[in-house]
Amino acid sequence: MQSENRLFDDFVKLMNGAAGTLAGVGREAESGARARAREWIGGLDFVSRDEFEVVKAMAVAARDENDALRARLDALEAKQADTPPPAA
Repeated sequence: MQSENRLFDDFVKLMNGAAGTLAGVGREAESGARARAREWIGGLDFVSRDEFEVVKAMAVAARDENDALRARLDALEAKQADTPPPAA
């Protein structure tokens, strides 16, 4: 037996429409919030992961070069300390 209650049918249609509208509003709010967050983060001075890795590799190379130069300097100073000063 089918219900002939039009008031109930209209109420169901209204609720379905409201649910769809609220879902759309939620999606719009989420996308707007994401856009604002991207804009805010984009304005900050963050570096990308690739840039960070390049600078990190440069720092490691500079540290290694510094260590090598320090060892070389220590060896030269030790050699100079072993050599008697020239007679004047």
